[in-house]
Amino acid sequence: MEPDLKFVLPLLLGYAADLLLGDPRSWPHPVKLFGRLIRYGTRWLNTGTGRFMKGAILTIVLCIVVYSFFYWVQRWLWSWPWAYYVFSTIFVFFALANKSLLQEGQEVFDVLHQEGVEAGRKRLSWIVGRDTSSLSPDQIRIAVMESMSENLSDGVIAPLFFYALAGLPGMMCYKMINTLDSMIGYKNADYLYFGRFAARLDDVANFFPARITALLMILVSGSRRACRYVWKYGSAHASPNAGYPEAAMAGILHCRFGGPNTYHGQVVEKPYIGEHPRPIAHEEFATVRYINHGVTLIMMLAVAFLMWKY
Repeated sequence: MEPDLKFVLPLLLGYAADLLLGDPRSWPHPVKLFGRLIRYGTRWLNTGTGRFMKGAILTIVLCIVVYSFFYWVQRWLWSWPWAYYVFSTIFVFFALANKSLLQEGQEVFDVLHQEGVEAGRKRLSWIVGRDTSSLSPDQIRIAVMESMSENLSDGVIAPLFFYALAGLPGMMCYKMINTLDSMIGYKNADYLYFGRFAARLDDVANFFPARITALLMILVSGSRRACRYVWKYGSAHASPNAGYPEAAMAGILHCRFGGPNTYHGQVVEKPYIGEHPRPIAHEEFATVRYINHGVTLIMMLAVAFLMWKY
């Protein structure tokens, strides 16, 4: 096998599989296994004193285990090219989440449009952490747009970025980091110390992908306002990374994101991102779909080109 083909072909095939299939909810998925490992480690370690150190150890051990597993399995399969390609393609497919991300967002828009605000609030609660029980129809649509832009970075561009850096082992290690952050990276009584290392590691891991995502969104849309919003509002978000793709999307749509939201019974005052508060129309999800597919395609081709040439 040519060394370059070992990286490029699974990437292309995994991307094509994601376009066709998404992530069917009934299928087994490595992130579900990651979640079980994290829950087991949390029950065992998140007690008593020294919780920051325990959380850091859990995070480091799980990341090393995931990276090592995929590294050595791929090394072992190099002698059987067909098995190597099948294995690598399947896990690239699992690591990319663009189609499922868009499906989730579209379903919220459709349920809200067809069944009303209560159904829309319930469906939105499947994909966001905020309290959705009192959101207006426009707030529901804005929450979807925020989620789509942030998760375009976390669920698509960041895995591709780490694939370019370290192949499939790097890609899956990133998925573990992101899963750790989503499960224990909260600033509440249970996880303030135990999940702090995982949250900071996720911030570091997403630093470049978030900014690359915003840049690609600007290029795909050709929006000068998106460029201005990223420069002005990208660092306004409480997260060091989420504000950049959100600002780009707010500029593309010429709307305003952010503001106060309720999380676990507490009101969190988030800064506004954008300058033009306006209603979001049902049909505007088509813009998000175009941006997400365009950004994903450009990033995937760029990674494939770099890995083929270098």
